[in-house]
Amino acid sequence: MRATLPAIWRVCAVISRKLKVNFVLGYTKILIAMDDILLVDKPKGLTSSRVVELIRKELKVKAGHTGTLDPIATGLLIVLMGRRTKEASSFLTLDKNYEVKARLGVQTDTFDCAGRVLQQSDATITKDELQEVLKGFRGEIWQVPPPFSAKKLAGHKAYELARKGVSVQVPPKKVSIYSLKLGEFQFPYFTFDCDVSSGFYVRSLVHDIGMKLAVGAIVVEVRRAGVGHYRVEQARKLEDILGYKV
Repeated sequence: MRATLPAIWRVCAVISRKLKVNFVLGYTKILIAMDDILLVDKPKGLTSSRVVELIRKELKVKAGHTGTLDPIATGLLIVLMGRRTKEASSFLTLDKNYEVKARLGVQTDTFDCAGRVLQQSDATITKDELQEVLKGFRGEIWQVPPPFSAKKLAGHKAYELARKGVSVQVPPKKVSIYSLKLGEFQFPYFTFDCDVSSGFYVRSLVHDIGMKLAVGAIVVEVRRAGVGHYRVEQARKLEDILGYKV
């Protein structure tokens, strides 16, 4: 491999002079194509499918992601390319690590700050009260996915039905919380870090915490820091992969 990389670099340099393009970007794209597994630091505001679409179009490769991140979420999105796309199912079962910022005293239809406000509370919650409730979210639990989620119901994604005003009843699923550590607390906001199983919904966790406290709660920010042994620190920013800011 070491013998071939300088040659690739020289080819990219020649192409860049003739076509007046950035040869470093071209070199990066060649390396990415060789990787087969692309770790992306997803920016806020884009769907996971849109990220894959941009990568597929720019790099001219077959690609697919291995686990959806909500549009408001940032962090690690694993994209498989070429023949590795056939291995997607093995990545779906990997555990996840999330860093979350939430707000107490609000309920929305999407369980996050992007949704329509359904209810608000003026009640004050103390850090001790929150910590006591968090103790109940350990180990295996039954969790109901958010109505605005990609879960399939009668052949349709739940969010597609919810957007049409259809009442969505998503069946509960058993998931696991391996660790949940409270970080900063400045009412009504708090942060936490959690290690969870595949199929876990952070929005549902925050919603359930709010319901236990009888004040409601929503996700304000969420960042996926890890998937299995892959870490977001290993990921490339999307704009660096594409060569332009989205």
